[in-house]
Amino acid sequence: MLFKLSLRNLRKSVQDYTIYFLTLVLGVAIFYVFNALDSQGVMQAVSASTREIIKLMLTMLAGVSVFVSVILGFLIIYANNFLIRKRKKEFGVYMTLGMSRGSISRILLGETAAIGLVSLAVGLLIGVFASQLMSILVAKMFEADMTSYTFVFSPRAAGKTVIYFGIMYLLVIFFNAAAISRYKLLDLLTAGRKNEQAPMKNPLLSGILFVLSLGILIYCYLSVLGLLGTVNRTRVLILIGLGCLGTFLFFWSLSGLMLRIAQAGKSFYLRELNLFVFRQMNSRINTMVCSMTVICLMLFLTIGVLSCGVSINQSLTAELESMTPRDVCISKSLETTKNQSEEDAGKNIVTYLLQQGFDPDLAFQDGYTEVITYATPNLTWEDTLGPVKEQVMEQFSMLNWSQREELIPLSQYNKMASCYGIPTYELGENEYVLLCTFDSMKVIRDISLQAKASLQVNGRSYIPKYAECQEGYVNMSSSRSTLGLYILPDSAFEGGELLPYCGYLAADYKAKAMEEMLDMEEQLAKASDHTPLYVVTKQTLRESSVGISAIMTFIALYLGIIFLISSAAILALKELSDSSDNRDRYRILREMGADQAMIRKALFRQIGIFFLLPLSLAFIHSLFGVQFVNRMLVIINQVSQLGSILFTAGFILLIYGAYFLATYQGSRRIIEEE
Repeated sequence: MLFKLSLRNLRKSVQDYTIYFLTLVLGVAIFYVFNALDSQGVMQAVSASTREIIKLMLTMLAGVSVFVSVILGFLIIYANNFLIRKRKKEFGVYMTLGMSRGSISRILLGETAAIGLVSLAVGLLIGVFASQLMSILVAKMFEADMTSYTFVFSPRAAGKTVIYFGIMYLLVIFFNAAAISRYKLLDLLTAGRKNEQAPMKNPLLSGILFVLSLGILIYCYLSVLGLLGTVNRTRVLILIGLGCLGTFLFFWSLSGLMLRIAQAGKSFYLRELNLFVFRQMNSRINTMVCSMTVICLMLFLTIGVLSCGVSINQSLTAELESMTPRDVCISKSLETTKNQSEEDAGKNIVTYLLQQGFDPDLAFQDGYTEVITYATPNLTWEDTLGPVKEQVMEQFSMLNWSQREELIPLSQYNKMASCYGIPTYELGENEYVLLCTFDSMKVIRDISLQAKASLQVNGRSYIPKYAECQEGYVNMSSSRSTLGLYILPDSAFEGGELLPYCGYLAADYKAKAMEEMLDMEEQLAKASDHTPLYVVTKQTLRESSVGISAIMTFIALYLGIIFLISSAAILALKELSDSSDNRDRYRILREMGADQAMIRKALFRQIGIFFLLPLSLAFIHSLFGVQFVNRMLVIINQVSQLGSILFTAGFILLIYGAYFLATYQGSRRIIEEE
């Protein structure tokens, strides 16, 4: 009997459950998709090294899934709490008719079980098909062969999804029973005529706290931009705490100021139904200060992880092809250290390879190139700053200024540049060229070049040929990572001050087919194992770059979708619940002469403001937060962020906008019910 009543209630309230149901379905589908990545057939069609990268990605995603399940658990409990509050009057009628609290709890148990089973089934069905689309994305990122593609269902991912969401539903059932046991009959029957407690706040105190919140946030913004001193790890934690506090105080004080500010402009306040809209908004924010704070911070994280994830992905892949013009680049230290004897230090790369049984003449095409760079303890980063030394070292105090500079003779560099197919240079006898491709370091280097900092080598002085760093490199990498390389005339290296520092060899394999090339790389890896040789190849650089990009992309998408859905769902359910509570108020507006179009316009404005407030502040937070992350990730070169900004904006517009429109349509239906 009670189960039949539960099903009847679900059918009757199906529209009220729409957003709740869709949120559950999306949560289940997303959870399955990201936990089924390892089951995709394309995972078996990649190289062994790529498979290791994928294993690392899956391990990280497994950890993220635990965090995601906690977020979704809180979301489900929070959403279910709103739905129970919406039905207080219904439960009061049941109790008036003699139904016990235990029976009401069993009705809710039946409803929760029914919607849980349906959402799990629909979510898994959508997730299974969506995971096939994810296979295409994975195959494209890892350049896997899709000719052997088969439709795959992952029992492990499905089982994990059922277990995680089963635990969440059990928690919902427990909270439902606890909530019903606390309600009194009188409160249930009068729930529709009661407002949430929303005491009017002192406008003076609200004004003071509003200014304080702005001051805190501006201090945080300026700090993360580096305008108020160096930001170390301890200060980062302090700024995060201050940012959360400033956000909370902003919404707390805004709830006491919004109505007052609106009332100050009487012509605006009394126009149409603005009076009603702002009083409703004041009540909403007043009772949701903590929730609005959390939602704002979650939206900030959504914007941050999506934009930064996409930016890093673009940065890692943008320069890969141009920075790997040859099949392989081998480097070797030419200095005597505790790990390398003087005899080994004196051997060049070709000699070392021959010693290990690897003949470069047989393996590499004709024209492979080997060059040597030089260094001296008397020439460090600090020594090359010239007249701006104190200014630069104070501004960029986090750098290790005692690092030695690397120098290369003009003829040697031009030989390697010709091998790579990049520009060569010409120099006068007293000139030098500074190569730097890493954007953050280039800013620092350009300051000294613009100050015409001279270089003292072997008792001679050299001046910069250009007022800014030039493009170029001798070592292949997956990105523009040259921190500084000085090109000097060959005559500058006559004398004993500059000593051999590092050797570089660039070459193409004679092998043409991919299998032959991979076999050659395996032989080279064995020959260089346990030696001073460091080998990078175009293939390994591509695989590692794609792997890091994939990890960043998938984690950003996973967290971004969950945070965004959670934020939008909480706002939507709160607005739908309040629309149900305020149905009588809208009926009174109609009786007072307000037409349907005016009421709908007022409702649209109210919901629009409610959704835009946390998003707007989160967007402002992200403008500064993303800049801070880009400054901290010094291993990642900066690229244009237009693509990541457009992707993030479109993603938020799609999901957040869909929830907004669904909320408006649902609220309109509720207030127009007779």
